[in-house]
Amino acid sequence: MIRFKALVLLGLVLPSLPGWTPQAADTDWRVWRGPSGNGIAAAGQEPPTAWSETQNVIWKTPVPGRGHSSPTVVGELVVLTTADDAAQIQSVVAFDRKSGAQTWKTDVHRGSFPAKIHAKNTHASSTVASDGERLYATFFNNEAVHVTALGLDGKKLWQQTAGSLKPKAYQHGYGPSPALYKGMVLVAVDSDEPGFLM
Repeated sequence: MIRFKALVLLGLVLPSLPGWTPQAADTDWRVWRGPSGNGIAAAGQEPPTAWSETQNVIWKTPVPGRGHSSPTVVGELVVLTTADDAAQIQSVVAFDRKSGAQTWKTDVHRGSFPAKIHAKNTHASSTVASDGERLYATFFNNEAVHVTALGLDGKKLWQQTAGSLKPKAYQHGYGPSPALYKGMVLVAVDSDEPGFLM
């Protein structure tokens, strides 16, 4: 995993991924590992095999904070989770998929970061999931894992605590991304304490 400082949209990468055409909402990259859950784009695509600071780059934009989430692409949006370690703020941020301009940023949690996580992890490692109408983000905060639903406009719709997370020996942080199944948001918590699926 790498820390992001900027989101780079590579030419032909997103056009080659499902969902480049905003009208084709059924081809968006709405969850971690894509529409089939296997990390494979639709057949017949021709992604670039070379790029540089300018070659095959459509846009590049700075991302506030740090995170390890993969981009979620839904409609006109590219969405990430991010965290400001100094201010202890966990957020969901959206960019315009055509221009790279930041569309909105919603702060989800303030304060109560875990005292310890692995140096190579971040406080925003889970990828946002979307059903095409809402966005679902999970964060580890205040000794618990929380799931938050946002509208595509970034407005908070609801927030629930999935359950407590109080690791003892393995204080590496949290990384699982939410999954969607038949109208449910599935949240996994694995720990040296009893793990669970909510």
